[in-house]
Amino acid sequence: MPFSQLGLQPELARALSDANYLRPTPIQSKAIPVILEGNDVVGTAQTGTGKTAAFLLPLLQRLASPSHKTRGLILTPTRELATQVELFLRKYGRFLKLRSTAIFGGVPQKPQVQALRKGVDVLVATPGRLLDLIQQRCIDLSAVEIFVLDEADRMLDMGFLPDIQKVVKLLPKQRQTILFSATMPQEIRDLACSLQKNSVLVEVARHPESVAVVEQKFFPVPSHLKADLLMHLLTRETMKPLLVFSRTKHGADRLHSFLGSHGVSSARIHSGLTQSQRKEAMDGFRQSRWQILIATDIAARGIDVHDISHVINFDIPNNPDDYTHRIGRTGRAEKAGTAYTFVSPEEEAFARAIEKSSRRKIERVRLEDFDYGAPSKSRGLSPRAQPRNDAVSRFLAPQKEKESSPKVFDRAAHAVQGRTGPTRNASSPSHGKKGQRDNARGRSRNSKDGKSSAKEGWLGLPSSEEQQELKRIRLKLFGTTGGNSFRERPSFKKNSRSRY
Repeated sequence: MPFSQLGLQPELARALSDANYLRPTPIQSKAIPVILEGNDVVGTAQTGTGKTAAFLLPLLQRLASPSHKTRGLILTPTRELATQVELFLRKYGRFLKLRSTAIFGGVPQKPQVQALRKGVDVLVATPGRLLDLIQQRCIDLSAVEIFVLDEADRMLDMGFLPDIQKVVKLLPKQRQTILFSATMPQEIRDLACSLQKNSVLVEVARHPESVAVVEQKFFPVPSHLKADLLMHLLTRETMKPLLVFSRTKHGADRLHSFLGSHGVSSARIHSGLTQSQRKEAMDGFRQSRWQILIATDIAARGIDVHDISHVINFDIPNNPDDYTHRIGRTGRAEKAGTAYTFVSPEEEAFARAIEKSSRRKIERVRLEDFDYGAPSKSRGLSPRAQPRNDAVSRFLAPQKEKESSPKVFDRAAHAVQGRTGPTRNASSPSHGKKGQRDNARGRSRNSKDGKSSAKEGWLGLPSSEEQQELKRIRLKLFGTTGGNSFRERPSFKKNSRSRY
């Protein structure tokens, strides 16, 4: 079915033709006619199937007569997605006289306020900056006719529900509400019921298995060897451009540093970077200045880069919905794509949940030319890759320390004698009168008002390694480590010299 049969006006059809849009996707074919009729819509479809055009095209047609009042409002969860949606607005509405702008945090608000004062027909915004400018009386939502929530599932995951409710209270009751999401959990259905009246559900390709063009594989690997496996795959296959997902922004930073140390160009994008840094990373990735883009889930919703060959889940997502969004970055517009997921032993439960949700068994791959027993070359990329400190080693292997760790008992013996300060061996030299004066001052300070001024590593408060050793002894003798921590000891009577 060509776009001309969807009832779009000539200006929009011309813009689509100039953009080489030949035919609508399934979600566009189903959603556009329903939205043009003025119905409230709940739309869900696989990421990369054209959801943005599915609501932008009918929105532009219904608001085609310019008034320079805010009659269309689109909320998005991230800055990148807000920028992307506004770019598509300009692309599709290039032959219309409508004005649009995007507002979001992380950048100065002055240019955004200036654009609003000139008059805007369609406003794309993130909830935080929108509410800030509403409080400053820079935005009036009383004339909104169409309200769109894009990526509604991610907005709920990010805790935007209270902000959404505040915005809805400022909108006219008579309006058209459109809600789009890649997944449809029960929370989204509840939100739709609270915002819409007699809504129409438009649902296409909810599960990843419906997109057969994405090849999916799981790579079982120890956590501390994930970075080494990534480097190994980079030498085996041509993966340009490559999108790598990290669970945390700190993990993304560490992986970025690791790749740079091995001569691999990459960029990263996450919520801890400024908007200019995120924009520079995205622009460089689109222009092929970077071979690899490392992203977190929060920032990834605004990534729309054509011809991404591979997506690698360096950290497996905690829920199947995030997995759906991640692999949807490749295989877009019915093109072939590949999704690899690194699965450590402790992440197998997440892998099974993904398989259960997708209703398919995903192939496990073990490479013959990769040493899965080798020590890590990527120290610092995984908590499990960190070398254990002495205290942890003693706690896990106390039998090796029986003869070499009498410190706790020596400290108790010195405590009975009223000693203060660091424990010394019996053979240590005396410090003379100065040492005696220091000990006397220490006893006076410790007994004053019944309060302790002991510091960690000094008598009266065991150090962290000794706390671990005492816990081990308690557990062995009594079957419990005790209820109170060492820092929560009961106070003693005034002028008491003994602490045990």
